[in-house]
Amino acid sequence: MYSNFRITHNDVLPTQGSLLISEPFLQDAYFQRSVVLLVEHTQEGSMGFVLNKKTELSVNTFFADLQESPEIPIYLGGPVSANRLFFIHSLGDLIVPNSLKINDHLYFDGDFNALIRYIRNGYPVDGNVKFFLGYSGWQKGQLHNEIKRDSWVVIPESNRNVLLADGEGFWKESLESLGSRYEAWTRYPKEPSLN
Repeated sequence: MYSNFRITHNDVLPTQGSLLISEPFLQDAYFQRSVVLLVEHTQEGSMGFVLNKKTELSVNTFFADLQESPEIPIYLGGPVSANRLFFIHSLGDLIVPNSLKINDHLYFDGDFNALIRYIRNGYPVDGNVKFFLGYSGWQKGQLHNEIKRDSWVVIPESNRNVLLADGEGFWKESLESLGSRYEAWTRYPKEPSLN
């Protein structure tokens, strides 16, 4: 049934800062048509955040200090620790101390109070900071096996601003950036049973 959409995996190995693009057949609520940023990838396992699944929640609702700030959306980062708030940013360790460097452009976590001060002082959040409920995690060898089964296509570190990623359009754009080899994936219906 899926043979027209089958591809040979692209042989790019995941590293910290890589993007994972889900294959079009995944029906999982978290990963269907998702793009995941790997913030950590070691022999022991991997951690990342789904970039393009916005929730109806906003950060402002949970923090009194941000009630007067422009609305800051929260994204669905993954199924692990789904009741905990995480963030990635491009502000660096000087603005948000104790941040963990993902690559030359992105950082994970850091001093939350410093980030709140940054936001309250009116500095821009959009394109600079992204918040997530939960994260995506893989145990030792799990992600490697999923990539071998073509559940994910790996894109090496991207220059695109992943902090602006949103919706299924970002999934399609990410596939299109890989060329015609993945064009069939973008045409596969999201709900095949409805066609």
